[in-house]
Amino acid sequence: MNYNKNNLNELRKDITFKEQLGGQSLTYHSTWGIFSPREIDEGTRLFMKYIKVNPDDDCFDLGCGYGPIGLTLAKLAPQGQTLMVDKDFMAVEYSNKNAKINQIKNASAILSNGFQHVDPALRFDLIASNIPAKVGKEMMSLMLHDARSRLKPKGRLYLVTINGLRQYMKRNLKEVFGNYKKLKQGAKYTVHLAVI
Repeated sequence: MNYNKNNLNELRKDITFKEQLGGQSLTYHSTWGIFSPREIDEGTRLFMKYIKVNPDDDCFDLGCGYGPIGLTLAKLAPQGQTLMVDKDFMAVEYSNKNAKINQIKNASAILSNGFQHVDPALRFDLIASNIPAKVGKEMMSLMLHDARSRLKPKGRLYLVTINGLRQYMKRNLKEVFGNYKKLKQGAKYTVHLAVI
């Protein structure tokens, strides 16, 4: 783990890669310290195979990282607007940078812990989140209740979690939304859906 000056300068450069998600090929820039900086993680890959997006959907990416979910949603819904949020300022910076690099004009990212800094008047057709395993019960409750209140009529909440949270999500989504559907259970991750 001994890095000399040249190695350190290399580490400071953007990590750049191309990836295809939801049939959309995008170029991503990321950096050390952001979740899964060198490639799209397995949970997100599985997730994006099961999200159904309409061309005019207004979308919300909760915990966007450098933007793979949100930017893909924006490409799939060119007539809608996509808002991405993250509590990490570097994630927000890279999401906006990646929107610019890929010339996606209907997506932007802001700094927010959950819905805390999101305009209360905004409503969405689709909310998506790759939920971190260690988010905590309190934050999870806030996220689910806030997501429900921010969805338009017939709005959809798509989540991907590790399999260990499968029953927890089923219970909580039924409690908050009154419904729950398991879209896919993979080797490590489960894709969940709740609707208004």
